[in-house]
Amino acid sequence: MKAIIFGPPGSGKGTYASIIQEKIGTIKISTGDIVREEERKGTELGKMMKQYKDKGLLVPDEIIIEVLKKRISQPDCIEKGFILDGYPRTIPQAKALDKITPIDVIINLILPNWVIIERLTNRRICKNGHSFNLIYHPPKVPDICDVCGSELYQRSDDKREVVEKRVRVYEEQTKPILDYYKEKVPFVEIKPEPKAPPEKNAKKILVMLKEQAFY
Repeated sequence: MKAIIFGPPGSGKGTYASIIQEKIGTIKISTGDIVREEERKGTELGKMMKQYKDKGLLVPDEIIIEVLKKRISQPDCIEKGFILDGYPRTIPQAKALDKITPIDVIINLILPNWVIIERLTNRRICKNGHSFNLIYHPPKVPDICDVCGSELYQRSDDKREVVEKRVRVYEEQTKPILDYYKEKVPFVEIKPEPKAPPEKNAKKILVMLKEQAFY
C-alpha cells in the first residue's frame, strides 16, 4: 500500500501513521521527522530548513522532493509500501510525487481549526522525542517526561502565533491538494475524536482501509 495521510498540522497524522506501521508493516515516512533529524545533526540543510519552520513557513519544494525521493527508493519502502506523513503540502509537490510513484489511497483527517490550535499550543516534548499534551495527555510530573525523566519543552513552531500561521498556510496552500487528488485517488476520510485514545481512531482508519482492500 502506498498512501498519504493528510490533514492539518496537529491532526494526529504522525501518531496514526506510526500505529498503522506497527499493525500492518507499511513504512511511515515523515518529512517532519527527516527535517528534525537534519536539524539535530546540525547539517547545513538542517539549519536552512529550521529557518523556514521556525517562521511557520513551508520548506521549499525542491529540497523536500529530493529528500523524499531518496527515502522511498530504499528497500524497506519498495518491499512493504509506505504512508507519507507531511507530504505533499503543495500542488507542485503533488505533481512531483506523480512522477516518482503512484499513490493508492489518501487518508484524510478532518478537524476544526480551534482543535488544532488547542492541541499544538499545549504540546510538550522531551529531547528524546516523547510527546505529551497539557490537556489531553499531561505528564505525571509537571514539565518532566514520564518515559525518560528529561525536561519537557515547547517546540518553537508550537507557539501560538506560529501555530496560527501554520493553520493559515495549510488553508491557503495545502488544502487545495484535496481537489487535485479527488478525481485521481480513492479517499478514506475520518473525523478523529479529540479525546479518544489514538489507537481507537487508528483502528477506524485500519477498518476502512481493509474494507476497501488496500491491505
